[in-house]
This record gives sequence, C-alpha cells and structure tokens, in this order.
Amino acid sequence: MIRKFRENDLDNIMSLWLTANIEAHSFIDESYWKNHYDFVKEMIPKAEVFVSESDGTINGFIGLIDHNIAGIFVKNSKRSKGIGTELLNVIKCKRETLHLHVYKHNRRAILFYQNAGFEITAEEIDIDTSEVEYLMTWHQSSLNSKPTTSDKNIS
Repeated sequence: MIRKFRENDLDNIMSLWLTANIEAHSFIDESYWKNHYDFVKEMIPKAEVFVSESDGTINGFIGLIDHNIAGIFVKNSKRSKGIGTELLNVIKCKRETLHLHVYKHNRRAILFYQNAGFEITAEEIDIDTSEVEYLMTWHQSSLNSKPTTSDKNIS
C-alpha cells in the first residue's frame, strides 16, 4: 500500500535513507551520509513524501520537493519487486515534469530511471562529493503517458 508520510514514520524512514544510501553509493565515504543525516531528517517533513508499507513495515519511500525528486529509497530485500516503480508512478500522476540527480556511478538507479522514461539532460559535479552526477528529466507526453495510479490508491 502506498500512503502519505506520517510524522511517526520519520525514524523508520531515516534508518532506511541511511542504509540505502550507504549500500547504493559505495563510491562515497559512509561518513558523508552520516554527516547529512540530521539535515535530511529536518527536511523530510517539509517535502511531499509517500511510503510503501506492507504489514505495518515501511519498505520504501519517495520524496518530492516541487518538481524535484529528492530520492527513492527501497529496502534492499524489497528491491526489484515493483516498489520503486509504484512510488514513482504516484509522483508522475502529480506532476507533468520531474527532475532528479543521480550519481554517474549508480548504474542501477540510472537504468531504473531510464526505464521509467527519464532522460539524462545534463552532467555536473556534485560539489560536496566531487562525484559526477546526471540531471535526469521526465516529461509527460503522448509517448510517455501519465501512469494510471490515482489518489484513491493512496491512503
């Protein structure tokens, strides 16, 4: 089930955020993520966040600020089971254009987003990590139709 973020989700979401970032970004020192933990924890409630939950357990979440996806995070044991796609489709129903940044070394994420209709539109250096990252963009179009997920599927 996909639902809107509730304040009591914050600790579980942050645990997932930290673990998923460390797992997905082995090319970035773990201390980077730990040093940004408090800042992200403060920002999560300010974003539009949706969680994927089953049996009372949060398996993934997506954060959106305006038209920018702050990230999709899915538990390692639940990856490649459609959770990320479900979360992304919820957001695609809410915006006609979406943007996100993804590290060039994160090939799995790049392929995921490309399969979801995103295109690489720019390449830049992340000043904080000195890593190359791509700006990826998705536009709703006749070729890239809007997903059928509706608000009635979100509790």
